[in-house]
This record gives sequence, structure tokens and C-alpha cells, in this order.
Amino acid sequence: MSKFTVSEYASTKEILKFPDHYVALAVMVDDTNVVAGADGRKIVPKGTIVGGVTDPILLNDQEQVEDKVVPGSPISVDGAEGVLLNDIDVTHGAKEGAMLIHGFISIDKLPYGDDNEEVATLVGDLLPAIKFIK
Repeated sequence: MSKFTVSEYASTKEILKFPDHYVALAVMVDDTNVVAGADGRKIVPKGTIVGGVTDPILLNDQEQVEDKVVPGSPISVDGAEGVLLNDIDVTHGAKEGAMLIHGFISIDKLPYGDDNEEVATLVGDLLPAIKFIK
């Protein structure tokens, strides 16, 4: 049985530098390691660097995706395959989303705070069809 909820979201900034030039794939966003915010909602923010949980999504379209940025020194982005195009609410389980595989993204719109530029540099080397621009 489906569960229906009504939520209101404030307008958020667009991550795309050029919104009319991108390619995205449909993906299922995993909810396993997502921590709930103060409001109890589990939101995976747009701009999250994602990849398949156990297998590459580009080889297995049934695979779920998760955040591939592991903070630390150095930051790891192993398994990165794309960028989440929109905020995804996984409070009630895995949810459909879109993974950007080609396009231009504003570095300052990534959800990694002070590490945005370092993450963009590392991921830029792995994803040549995605360009990160200030």
C-alpha cells in the first residue's frame, strides 16, 4: 500500500550552470546511510556525488546509488559515476531520482561546504563529461 505525504519545500538554488544542456539517467537513491535532519526527514541533497552501492550503475541499471564522497584527509570519491540532479527525500525508503552524467555544474552549489572545490577537482578527473565551474 502506498503512503502519501504532503510536504512543502522552499525554492533551492539550481546546481546546473546551463540548465538547458545536460544528460541525466533515472536512478534509485539508497536510504541506508542517510542521516535524518533535525526535522526527522532524510534528504539526499542535489549536487551529491553518487555511484552504485555495490556495482557501477552504468553497468547495472537496477543498482541503487549512494553518496560516494568520503570526508577525510585525503577526501575519497571512489566509485563516483554522476551527480544527483535534485533533492531526494528517502525518509520512507529508497526513492527515484536523476543522476547527471553530462553537464556543467556550479562548484559553489555542491553540498560539501568547505570541501566543494576539492571534491569538484577529484570528481572532475573521474567524470570527464561533467564540468565544474565557479
